[in-house]
Amino acid sequence: MQILKELTNIPDLSLALGFFDGVHRGHQAVINNAVNYAHENGIKSAVITFSDHPCCYFYGVAPKYILTRDDRAKHLSNLGIDYLIELDFESISGLTAEDYLRDVLVKYFKPRAITTGWNHNFGYKKSGNVKFLEKYSKKFDYNYFEIPPQKVDSITISSTTIREFLSNGKIDKANEMLGYNFTICGKVVKGQQIGRTIGFPTANILYPSELIELPFGVYAVCVKINDEMFKGITNFGIRPTVSDTKQPSLETHILDFDKDIYGQNIEVKFLKMIRPEKKFDSLNALKTQIALDIQAV
Repeated sequence: MQILKELTNIPDLSLALGFFDGVHRGHQAVINNAVNYAHENGIKSAVITFSDHPCCYFYGVAPKYILTRDDRAKHLSNLGIDYLIELDFESISGLTAEDYLRDVLVKYFKPRAITTGWNHNFGYKKSGNVKFLEKYSKKFDYNYFEIPPQKVDSITISSTTIREFLSNGKIDKANEMLGYNFTICGKVVKGQQIGRTIGFPTANILYPSELIELPFGVYAVCVKINDEMFKGITNFGIRPTVSDTKQPSLETHILDFDKDIYGQNIEVKFLKMIRPEKKFDSLNALKTQIALDIQAV
């Protein structure tokens, strides 16, 4: 997949439009349709999105994302997209829906097909929507596909709902809507190494500041290291038993693993929340609880 930051003439594309934070199952339905159309018609597919969420421009506040920008790109690439085109929202924010369609999408990409979700809006003051794209499909000679809501247990899948589940520790419900396990990637850094002294060494990575923050607690996880998967437990929080810092840390004890991985990149895939973080009276009490936590993995 080729990533482009500026408008470039690439005609005859099958386009998928949206911000696609999380690349959840609803987004996957949109993207799969665009990719399948491209394959069936011998053309290329592209996602047209923005480098930052539009609310950064409108409200001056960045949302807490489900995926980092790099991880979003990886998910899109895995779905078979040929081009990821990340536009600067501010540069096109004043365009009406028709201006954006004509002067950006049609002018640069001459789309053979456009696919969006059922609730897609675009253009100045959200003047464009699915009905607009359908209406102008004949004028600009493209096929338009509106993907209906995708649901889990009668609940419509959305990035907003997934963020709510994650922020409340409902990892399994979030994962079901995502279609994969919520994951944090990072380079293993040195911590205080207290876990090592009580028999539970940890791999510590930094929690990306742009991601939605999970509740402080202990989680059952899988850890990917060099294409191998291991079970583990992760504590995310301020470690009140062993530290008086207010800076949260993400520490993972990897089961049946004793290699030195400092400086390596790992992926921590969250499966479920085991319990909230709490302060114990002693390191022995903490050690006993960790052993119990491992039984829940």
